[in-house]
Amino acid sequence: MQSALTFAVVLPALLVAHNFADHWVQTHQQAITKQQRGHVGRRACLAHVATYTAVTAAVTALLWAVLGLAITSAGFAVGQIVSAVTHYWADRGFILPRLAGWIGKTSFYVMGAPRPGKDDNVSLGTGAYALDQAWHWLWLFAAALLTAVA
Repeated sequence: MQSALTFAVVLPALLVAHNFADHWVQTHQQAITKQQRGHVGRRACLAHVATYTAVTAAVTALLWAVLGLAITSAGFAVGQIVSAVTHYWADRGFILPRLAGWIGKTSFYVMGAPRPGKDDNVSLGTGAYALDQAWHWLWLFAAALLTAVA
């Protein structure tokens, strides 16, 4: 029963931490650079994931300490590693479009994106953004579960 309670507390906390870290903590430079190929993109994405993970780790550690959750050191580490690795993997920017194509979601992925050669439709309400966030939420579910049971 302690694992279920820990999962029930950690999952929404990770979702809140994710939203804050992805939108408030990530710098503009990281956001516009992290998908570039090569060293510059990898470094920007690593910097984003480092600050992102600092936020998710701080929130999880705070709950662990204040609420006395049944989290082991291994569970804490595994949950944070899964969150960080999958976040980096998705945020590099070339894996999710391929995945969307493989499962027939290319038209959804490009929905709302600016048209080539025009900057007339810039929006957070794009298919790419929705699929990116759904991907992160799926892995935060896994991270919370691993935090609770490992």
